[in-house]
Amino acid sequence: MIQLRRLITILYIFSKYRLDEFIPVHYLPWYLRLAFYLAPWRLNPLPKRIPKEKRLRLALIALGPIFIKLGQLLSTRKDILNDSLATELAKLQDKVPPFSEKVAIKIIESSLEAGVNDLFKDFNPTPLASASIAQVHTAKLQDDSDIVIKVIRPNIQKTIYKDIKLMMLAAKLMQKYAQDGERLKPVEVIQDYEHTIYGELDLMAEAANASQLRRNFTGSDLLYVPEVHWDYCRKNVMVMERIYGTPIGDIDALIARKTNMKVLAERGVEIFFRQVFRDSFFHADMHPGNIFVAHNDPASPQYIAIDCGIVGTLNETDQDYLARNLLAFFNQDYHEVARLHVESGWVGSDTKINEFEAAIRSVCEPIFEKPLAEISFGQLLLRLFQTARRFNMEVQPQLVLLQKTLLNIEGLGRQLYPQLDLWTTAKPHLEHWMNKRVGPAAIWTELKRQAPAWIAHAPKMPEQIRKTLVNLEHYPAQQASLHAEIQSLRTEVINQADRKKHRAVGIIVSALGLVGLHTPYLWGFDASVSLIVLGLAWLLIRG
Repeated sequence: MIQLRRLITILYIFSKYRLDEFIPVHYLPWYLRLAFYLAPWRLNPLPKRIPKEKRLRLALIALGPIFIKLGQLLSTRKDILNDSLATELAKLQDKVPPFSEKVAIKIIESSLEAGVNDLFKDFNPTPLASASIAQVHTAKLQDDSDIVIKVIRPNIQKTIYKDIKLMMLAAKLMQKYAQDGERLKPVEVIQDYEHTIYGELDLMAEAANASQLRRNFTGSDLLYVPEVHWDYCRKNVMVMERIYGTPIGDIDALIARKTNMKVLAERGVEIFFRQVFRDSFFHADMHPGNIFVAHNDPASPQYIAIDCGIVGTLNETDQDYLARNLLAFFNQDYHEVARLHVESGWVGSDTKINEFEAAIRSVCEPIFEKPLAEISFGQLLLRLFQTARRFNMEVQPQLVLLQKTLLNIEGLGRQLYPQLDLWTTAKPHLEHWMNKRVGPAAIWTELKRQAPAWIAHAPKMPEQIRKTLVNLEHYPAQQASLHAEIQSLRTEVINQADRKKHRAVGIIVSALGLVGLHTPYLWGFDASVSLIVLGLAWLLIRG
């Protein structure tokens, strides 16, 4: 029922803002075009005074946080959208309509159990920024430190819950009925997204993420993360250091400050790869509303990251396979790419590596040695998806966040410095990581790490060796005993299966008798009673 009500709401907003204008009807079959033109939303007059780009933004705001985040992601993809639409959707990054200042104050005071004027100096009730999940107010601590106060929107969890349930229903239907449902794992993807989006609603978790990211880049000239003031943090309220910088999306202001745009773009790529491979802890919501550039050194610009509600991690296995795959891509070693996909289980073990290699080459070869401005990642991803479909490649849910983040990074790079060579910039960082992972230094580091455990267990090793030798002596007898047990179990399984079959026969015969009692004209009263008795006797003897 909840899903139905939410679906009706979505359709109503779709109709109200006439979003049908964004659907390429001419690509549809004739019968779908006919249904489209007869659809009820066409009864609504087209709002002539409001451009369709603005209508889309207003519709996404009305639909809630999940749809707003979709708009935020799309706003960085000027290779997919036209400039006017991308510019309009960019307003979703920090210009979502705020909620009441009175409500914000009530939430702060209730969470921190004190009045705002007692807690802070110069509290500003007017929001500094307002986004899909929360809004931000400025203030000072009693020691005059500049801070921002982040407050979760009231009742937002209910809206997110409805959307997640609707998305999960769609995912289950897709997984069950769609041609690629099992391979794409839509249910797992939505489950991962559910975990992620609910994590954003817990500001204590976001504060912990920010502290970890800040610690990972302590003393770095690449990235600065503001300090968290833990005494003022609760699940729906977070207080942290106020930062001053230029929004990464304000290209004109960055140029006016004589920011080195090439260095800025390259450092964005470096930060991403350090987070993924050095730290296995990456900021996964790097849209322009969450990224700023410090004012201190335009020639060597430093990033500032806020809003760490969504972070991603990779285990060592995924890190290793991802790094090897990317390096193989950069080296245009498509055979290695194909082999790694089979080895990791991302494609079936029966895949013909040579055929998979040729397919990957046809997709990737055209993009190398081109500046970012000449590479359409939208087309690249579409063609990779088509290739994956041919070879039944499964979607890896744990990599979805990473792929989203990479799209954000690419979108930012395109805006900052279109001539950026993504491949040349990224390759040295991957090679350095691989050398640290498998080189002599890595081996020596692992030996030093394991040495205390080996030393601790060394006195026990002679006894362990003796026990192993004794076990080997008794191995033939143990093997014979195990074989006998397996045979016994196999016999028992067969007997159980036979009993189940006999039990089913008895139940069916008895059921036929019961049906005859209620429907005498089928085979008569006597025959029905006989069937019941026969069925019960069969159950007692053979069941």
